[in-house]
Amino acid sequence: MGIDFTVFKGSKEGKVIKTTTSKQDLSGDEVLVKVTHSGLCGTDLHYKTTDMVLGHEGVGVVAQVADDVIDLKVGDRIGWGYEHDSCGRCQQCLSGHEQYCAKRHMYGMTEFDQGSLASHAVWREAFLFKIPDAMASEDAAPLMCGGATVFTPLNAFVKSSDRVGIIGVGGLGHLAIQFAAKMGCEVVVFSGTDSKREEATKLGAKEFVPMKGRDKLDLEHKIDHLLVTTSEQPDWSMYLPAMTSGGTIYPLTVSMDNLSIPSLPFIVSGICLQGSIVAPRHVHRKMLAFAAFHGIKPILMKFPLDESGIEEAIKTLEDGKMRYRGLLVAK
Repeated sequence: MGIDFTVFKGSKEGKVIKTTTSKQDLSGDEVLVKVTHSGLCGTDLHYKTTDMVLGHEGVGVVAQVADDVIDLKVGDRIGWGYEHDSCGRCQQCLSGHEQYCAKRHMYGMTEFDQGSLASHAVWREAFLFKIPDAMASEDAAPLMCGGATVFTPLNAFVKSSDRVGIIGVGGLGHLAIQFAAKMGCEVVVFSGTDSKREEATKLGAKEFVPMKGRDKLDLEHKIDHLLVTTSEQPDWSMYLPAMTSGGTIYPLTVSMDNLSIPSLPFIVSGICLQGSIVAPRHVHRKMLAFAAFHGIKPILMKFPLDESGIEEAIKTLEDGKMRYRGLLVAK
C-alpha cells in the first residue's frame, strides 16, 4: 500500500512548496512519526533554495512501527535531529562518534524527500530519541539540533571550574548560556549591545560584555573556552588576547565561508581551535536528560506548521528578529 504524507520543500526561487512524499511500507526498524512540532534552525536557510524537504529539529508521536522495532511503541513522544543513519561498523561508529562516520546520513546530504517540516516522517528507531516526561514537546524540538550543538563541546571538553565565554545571545547562544551555567561554569557573554544583558543574566551569565565601540577587551580573568554562536565571524583580534594559555575556541555555526584567523596567538599561547558538529546518540540522550532535570528551555516564537507559517518564520529569522528559536506547531 505504501505511506503518503505532506511535506514542505525549498525551491529554486526560495519559496516554500507544499507537496507529498511517498514511502514503501515500513520495514526493519523503521518508525512512522506524526510530526507535532519542528524547530527552525539557521541551517535551514542554507537549503531554502534547494529542492528538498526542509527541517531537522523534529518532535512527534509514534504512529506506526515495523517488525524489528524494539523499544518504541505507538503513542511514544520522540524526536530526531541532524543525523538519520550511519554504517554502524567503522571506527567512528564503534567508538561512539557516529556523527563523523564517512557513510553518515545527515540533513542536506541524504533523505531529501523528508524532514521535520511535514505531517509525518519515517526514520530508523536507532536514530530517534524518547522525549523525557518532564520536557514539553515544544521545548524539545529546538534542542534536537540547537541544544545538541552547544551541549556536545561543553560535555566533551569543559569542567565546572572553567570560565566559558559565549559570543552571541541568539538561537544557539541563549541555550549555551543555560547549559554552561547549569554545569557550574562561570559564564561570560559577549553581545553587540547592552540590550540583552538582563535576559542573559537571567539565563545564567555571570558577566556580560557589550562589544559595540570597543577596541579591546579588559577582562579581570581570561577565558578557558570560547563558544562562537554568531552567524558572522567575530573580530579575532579582540578575543584572542582574552583567551587563557591552552584555551579552546569552538566555531559552532554552519558557514560556507573560510575561517580567517591570526595564527601567531595560537602558537605563542597554545590556543586550540576545535571543530564540533551536533551530538552522537549517547550524548544526545544525555543532553535531553540534563535539560529536563535542570529545566533548560528554549525561548520560542511560534508559527503554524503550514506554508504561510513557515514563510513567516523564515523571514523572521532572516531579518534577525527571531527571539530566539522559531517553532512550527502542527494544527
